[in-house]
Amino acid sequence: MSVEMHDFDLKDFNDVLASCTGDVYMVTAEGDRLNLKSKLCQLIGFTKLIEGGSIAKATFECSNPEDQQKLFRFNLFGEK
Repeated sequence: MSVEMHDFDLKDFNDVLASCTGDVYMVTAEGDRLNLKSKLCQLIGFTKLIEGGSIAKATFECSNPEDQQKLFRFNLFGEK
C-alpha cells in the first residue's frame, strides 16, 4: 500500500522520515523506487519532488505499517 502526499514541508517530512524504523521508498512517476533511508537517494528524491519552487505530488511505500501510519498522519495533520 502506498501513501500519496501533496504540499508538505520538506524539513518536517525529513524529521518524520528519520523517525521511521523500516525502509521508506519514494516511487517516481517513471516507476523507480528510491530507498529514502539512503542519503544519496534522499538527495535524488528530494530534487525530483521540488518542481518550480514548490513540492510536487509524491508517492511513498513503507516496509513497516507503523511508518506508513506516520506518513499518513503527517500528510493529513502535519504532525511530526
